[in-house]
Order: sequence, then C-alpha cells, then structure tokens
Amino acid sequence: MQIEVVGVKFKNSNHIYSFSPNGLELNVGDHVIVETEKGQDLGTVIKAKEAIDPSTLSSPLKNVLKKASKEVVEKAQKYDAEAAKLYPIVKKLVKETGLEMKIVQVEASFDNSRYIISFSAENRVDFRDLVKKLAETLKKRVELRQIGSRDEVRMLGGFGPCGKICCCVQNMGEFDHVSMKMAKNQNLSLNPNSISGLCGKLMCCIAYENPTYQESIRLMPKVGSQVSTKDGKGTVVFNDLLERRVDVKFQKVDDFEVKTYELADVKFKKEV
Repeated sequence: MQIEVVGVKFKNSNHIYSFSPNGLELNVGDHVIVETEKGQDLGTVIKAKEAIDPSTLSSPLKNVLKKASKEVVEKAQKYDAEAAKLYPIVKKLVKETGLEMKIVQVEASFDNSRYIISFSAENRVDFRDLVKKLAETLKKRVELRQIGSRDEVRMLGGFGPCGKICCCVQNMGEFDHVSMKMAKNQNLSLNPNSISGLCGKLMCCIAYENPTYQESIRLMPKVGSQVSTKDGKGTVVFNDLLERRVDVKFQKVDDFEVKTYELADVKFKKEV
C-alpha cells in the first residue's frame, strides 16, 4: 500500500523532507506550516504530491498542517530581518564566554517564538551557560545549532573557482558525499587546492556532474582497449567523456597515428 507525500524545503537548507499532504491541495511553490519534532515550522513545497512506498521513509511521516498565508510569510521575513540585527550582541556575548566558536547567522522562528543561532566550531562546544546568557539578554528562547563548513557557505554565500555562485547556494540539492573517485571519473587534477570549494571540502559540482560522467564511462570503451573503426583496428588512448569522442591510435611500421571518432563510429565489445 502506497502513501502520498509532498517534498518540503526549509530556509537555509537544500534538503527536501517528505510530509503528508494531509488531504490538502498543494502546489509547488506553496508556503506551508508543517509539524516537526521541534514544533511547527514554515516551509516551501518543492516537490509535488506523489505516491511512495512507506518502507522507503527513514522516519515517521509528519503532516502539513495548513497553507501559510501571505501575511504569515511576510511576518516571518520581518522577524528574520530583526533577528539578524542581533548578530553583534550575540558575537559579543560569545567573545565574553571565551568559547571557540564562530557565529554564522542569527534568525527567528517563523512565529518569532525563539531565536536560532547557527555557529561553526572545530570541536564540540559546551554552550549551556551561553544559552542562559543569551536567553536573559535577548528575552527569548534560544536554540544554538552547530553547522558544518558546507552549511556555513550555504548560509553566507560566495563564488566558486568557476566564477559562479556556489552550487550549495543555488538550491541544487545536497552533496555532502563527494569523493575523490568522482574527481578521477572526470579526469580532474587531484590537487586539493584545485578541487576544493570555499568550505575547504571537495566542490559540490563534482557530485552534481558525476552521473553524466558515469554514464559516459559506462558507454565508452576503456583506455587501452582494442576497437574497430572504418580505418581498421586500433587502441583507445583517450576518451572525451562530455563530447563522447574516442581517440584511437593506429600503429604503423615505424610510427603511429591518432584519429578522433564519434562514439557511434567505434565498434568494441562492452564489458558486462
């Protein structure tokens, strides 16, 4: 038996969470109030309603409670703008405690019932005393949230080595798992300085583009293998994975010649 879900995204996050539409007619782009483990929250519908197998869910499905009115959304934006002005105060209190942590962002819950303060740190931080001081100073419930370097860049923004806005800022999905194998698939330099983003980790675009390269690798002959062409048999010396072209070397008596072919013009035995 399948169940219906919609995909909802929260501010400052690229992760899409599944919620029950709860009988509501919801469209992509709708602002909604949802039930979460920490109470109600405001999110945006990113994926339209679909039927899924409940066994694929990693946690119990919670409900979309209602659509959020334009007034609620505007108030939430206003509360966030007011919370951002508290950044200097929060930073000063952190400095006074001597804790090794960097305040990244101060924001408000959609109903202004609490402040959420995101910070980064090299190690775990015991911030219990700080929370008390912040609550006393700000006169509101405070939630401190430690984030990783990728999330920090996602919140603050920036430009990657390519000159474009960082992938994590552009709502292109979450790419927490980016491996050196993906970089090798794309024939990239394995110098960490060349393939690392502003966060110091492997660039998200490597994971974003990896499926395209994996598909080309699956379809194309291996470098070093023998192939047949209209000019005879030769050895593959290079694959252009994006253009799907193959460079083939033909051995002559005292020399060799390299020719480039479209993938469709090369015959070879595919490995199973």
